[in-house]
Amino acid sequence: MNERQRNVIVGIDVGTTKICTIVGKYDCDAIGSGHLGGGAPTSLSTSSHPKLRIIGIGNVPSLGLKKGMVVNLDKTIFSIKNSIREAKKATKIEIDEAYISVAGIHIGSFNNQAEIMIRNSSGIITLRDVERAIEEVKNVVIPEDRKILHVIPQEFRVDGISGIKNPVGMCGTKLEISSHIITGTISALQNLNKCVENAGVKVKNFILQPLASSVASLSEEEKNLGVVLLDIGGGTSDLAIWKRGALIYSQSIPIGGNHFTNDLAVALNTAYGEAEKIKLNYGNVLFDRINLDRMNRSAHVSVYGLNGSNDRCREIPIHYVSKVLCASSEELFRVINRIIDEKNLRKDLIVGMVLTGGGARIRGLNLLAEPIVNMPVKIGNPLHLKEAEGIIQLPEFSTAVGLLMVAYRQEVERNNRLEKNNFDIVYKLNRSLRSIFKEIF
Repeated sequence: MNERQRNVIVGIDVGTTKICTIVGKYDCDAIGSGHLGGGAPTSLSTSSHPKLRIIGIGNVPSLGLKKGMVVNLDKTIFSIKNSIREAKKATKIEIDEAYISVAGIHIGSFNNQAEIMIRNSSGIITLRDVERAIEEVKNVVIPEDRKILHVIPQEFRVDGISGIKNPVGMCGTKLEISSHIITGTISALQNLNKCVENAGVKVKNFILQPLASSVASLSEEEKNLGVVLLDIGGGTSDLAIWKRGALIYSQSIPIGGNHFTNDLAVALNTAYGEAEKIKLNYGNVLFDRINLDRMNRSAHVSVYGLNGSNDRCREIPIHYVSKVLCASSEELFRVINRIIDEKNLRKDLIVGMVLTGGGARIRGLNLLAEPIVNMPVKIGNPLHLKEAEGIIQLPEFSTAVGLLMVAYRQEVERNNRLEKNNFDIVYKLNRSLRSIFKEIF
């Protein structure tokens, strides 16, 4: 970006059903101020960001992706360009680099541990030691077709003392790290990178969608006590499980809002677009279960048949729509419940489950989920940016808002690191000069 845009951050949420370009602006004093500094690299705080505000979005339908993966380059490029164009209109700012969300069935994850010895004579752990520990935990064999996207520290241990979030400044001889490592297939990432760059934008970094959604939608207390975040997108539902403030499990499930719509289209013998409208306008997974008066029981919705069908328009009971959506939703939550039990994670989930993403807007979904997953379930919206007003407060924008927040944190940390490196260079230069003058005089 040019000089006048150095305090602007852009995120592009590339989803199966929509592409949202979100533009944020922060006070120049934020970078290098250290107000977010002091944490270990890749730390993800969900505290409010008073210096960051949203100044515009460009939200358009997504074409060319299936289950979070690019299946048509031209259509994906076209959609990204349209989203960027809309954001430019809203902000009057040129966009030439951005942070990009990534999700889909190609994403994988695992937990890993590593340890290093503290080399300096003082025994004080430095930021460089933490960085060495993170590099060591990344030193793991993964398939050749995969790439590490994120290494997220869960906890550090210093000489056997556990539960440490930031070991910098502590004294010790051995530093251990437990982390959650997220990977993606190289080809899927390359295709997404190619689409973004062909749309005229450089990719600054890829950020996992449910990670971004968690940052936007969960409180620190929820993440500390233990919570499941389920981001129900169009092509996939992405799972992120948190405990003691750290990400302990993540997975992409190939069931999303489009799955619900497809089931409804088949059941009603109608076009996908028609089924989507009915889902959004009349979808209520509890409609067939609550005590309804006679008028509501007899409520119908007009459904247009497929092109060429004899029944061009039919009246379908709304409770039948509810029945179809209910069956599709139950399938998703049974899968989630099975994962939680198989991974033995239930004991860690004191808060329960938070639903976000566009699929979470089906009425009654949280109440349907509770008896299936056997825990409290609520709908999650973007929480932490006070400037996120109006449409941006809906659950389908959790990833976009969180993407901006994670990007902001990475910008601050990178600039703080650059400042530190520059300080170290100046310090070493001054020390060398003092040594030279000492020898001369």
